[in-house]
Order: sequence, then C-alpha cells, then structure tokens
Amino acid sequence: MGLFDPYKGFGVTFSTMFKKPTTEQYPEEKKATAPRFHGRHQLNRHPDGLEKCVGCELCAWACPADAIYVEGADNTETERFSPGERYGRVYQINYLRCILCGLCVEACPTRALTMSNDYELADDSRRDLIFTKEQLLAPLREGMEAPPHPMRLGESETDYYLRDPDAPLPWQVADREAGTDGSSGTDGDAQGQAADVIERRTAGEHSRADEVPAHGAGTERAR
Repeated sequence: MGLFDPYKGFGVTFSTMFKKPTTEQYPEEKKATAPRFHGRHQLNRHPDGLEKCVGCELCAWACPADAIYVEGADNTETERFSPGERYGRVYQINYLRCILCGLCVEACPTRALTMSNDYELADDSRRDLIFTKEQLLAPLREGMEAPPHPMRLGESETDYYLRDPDAPLPWQVADREAGTDGSSGTDGDAQGQAADVIERRTAGEHSRADEVPAHGAGTERAR
C-alpha cells in the first residue's frame, strides 16, 4: 500500500461533501417508469369480460421463487368464467417471494398474465402482500360483462384466439346495423368484414396482434 493511498480515500469523501445532494420528492412527485418495467401483475380479460386465465398452472411451475399459487376448476354451461374448459378458481401471488423476473409471463400460453408499471408494493402486513385473484384481475371496461356468462365472441374457444383484434365485436356489429353507434348504418356488411378478418387470421396472415410486446407494455397494461 502506498504512502498516500489512505488520503486518496479521504479525498473522495471530502469532494462529495461540497456537492449539492440529489433529492427525490417521492411520493409527491413520481417518475414514470420504463415502458417495459416489470411491476405488479395483472390477469387480463377478453373483450366480452371472460377471463383469459385457463387455470393451467404453467406460471406457477415457471416461477423460480415459488411465489404463485393456482387452483383450476371446470367451467360449466351455467357458470362460465373463461372460454376454455377450465378457469383459475384460485390465483394468488406472494409478493414477499416474487422477484418480478417475468418468467411467469413468458410461460402463460393465453397471455392472461402480464406485468403492469405499478411498483408501489411495500406494506407493513405480510398477509396483505399476498395478492388474490380479485386484486389481480383487470377492471371491466366498456362493453365487458362480469363473468360468469356465456361466450359472446364465438361458439368455441378457438374463435377467441383466432379473431383479429381489429375486427368489430358482435355488439358493435349489431349497433352499426341498427345505426345506434352514431354512424349512418351504411358502412357495408360489417358482419361480413368481421368474418373476413377472422379468415385472414386462420390463414396465418400478418395482424396487429403479432406486434404486441411481450411483457404487457401494450394496451393490456394497467391504467
């Protein structure tokens, strides 16, 4: 060790003493996160309100911290929560364990689970940091109906995953035909246009759905 090495350490200390400190005015002033920031999870819905989660538990298997617990159950004709055969009856994420890595999002086959930009997860209660399905479900938007209810976007589960996101929804088609959506009702055969876009998706042609980013940075992000 050289003779002046200890003084070099003190030099760093003294040089910072005269610098103006950087103060973040949090929580009064919050900085926006990066678009692909990994924050609190969200369970997404289909445009008619049915849940995208089919209770497959692949997210729980992929989680390296064992932070996700899922119990699946069967849909019935009288009580349908998702377009598939099963749905997630119980869904919990333990944020005491979660490391926000996003592997669960990659494992989800139906894009039911995405990650929002919400990072305020601190709490003084261990119980409150175990988020349940009700806390994780995306809010109902315009045109959505709270499940359970029958499938509105098609007769089978396949119709939900093959439909083009730009295609008009069944109730929008009905509004256009009735002229109650503010249009003249003369836009052509809207129902035929909807069938055309579904046919294009079935044929494997490019659609805007192929451009959706991986970690919920698109329209499914929590607001």
